[in-house]
Amino acid sequence: MKKILAIVMAAVMLLTLAACQAAGGDAANEKFVVGVCQLVQHPALDAATQGFVETLKAEFGDNIEILEKNASNDIPTCSTIVNDFVTKNVDLIMANATPALQAAAQATEDIPILGTSVTEYGVALDIKDFGGTVGGNVSGTSDLAPLDQQAEMLLEWFPDAKNVGLLYCSAEANSKYQVDEVQRMLEAKGVTATPYSFADTNEMQAVTQKAADESDVIYVPTDNAVASAADTVYGVCSAAGVPVIAGEEGICKGCGVATLSISYYDLGVTTAKMAIKILKGEADIATMPVAYAENFAKKYNKAICDEMGITEIPEGYAAIEE
Repeated sequence: MKKILAIVMAAVMLLTLAACQAAGGDAANEKFVVGVCQLVQHPALDAATQGFVETLKAEFGDNIEILEKNASNDIPTCSTIVNDFVTKNVDLIMANATPALQAAAQATEDIPILGTSVTEYGVALDIKDFGGTVGGNVSGTSDLAPLDQQAEMLLEWFPDAKNVGLLYCSAEANSKYQVDEVQRMLEAKGVTATPYSFADTNEMQAVTQKAADESDVIYVPTDNAVASAADTVYGVCSAAGVPVIAGEEGICKGCGVATLSISYYDLGVTTAKMAIKILKGEADIATMPVAYAENFAKKYNKAICDEMGITEIPEGYAAIEE
């Protein structure tokens, strides 16, 4: 009898072990589908998506499918893309840029959403007294650079500037946020700072020309419309001899003389690390605070500086690689 009981117990243990191994194997081999909605193609957003995708693929290999979609700077298309992701019931949505995040947040309250290249989540999602954690199914990373240091940088490069034009797209809430902050900081230093907004790229050239005609220097925040058409700003400002201080390196490379910028690739990597924890069930997105870049680089555009006859480069600035 004891021998039979021992055999039965051994069989039960083997079955239990096999079941646990099977369950563990299923968990280890679970496949995920992630949707990426990017507002527009330009170097900063491209780098953020690249960092995000490469980090996820390095973690999950063949066990992850990433659906990459680009809205070509058409905000309604962001909604079409994310609604398709919701229909497909993806496991997570990465929204690259503010309009993509806004569209995703409106499309679903269930699927986890991680934003990136979003400057201020409180502004983007109309959250009063934003404390750093969105809650619900939304979190992500911010590309906010120290705006006070950008204002100081502008005066470091051009201490005699009396009139500064602040050029941005009015359709981007976070661009207006940055412009408002920089305007306040410059005016506190006795500089006249005037906003020049355009609704879309069709208006960009005319508005940029007006800004160039009335300004000693132009400041551009991390604005996706400018980033996607920096050559337009360059053409106007170069002809007028008016330098541009840019909010990020991609814009600076296209039309600016200097910037204090983050690494958008690293921002994408950070976003992916958040996604990995969510997909593995190691973190609750509702309690994940928005993450911010920790390192900022002072860069200048040697070609444009040479073209404009700017020979005195402030200390600590590295030339943007060609």
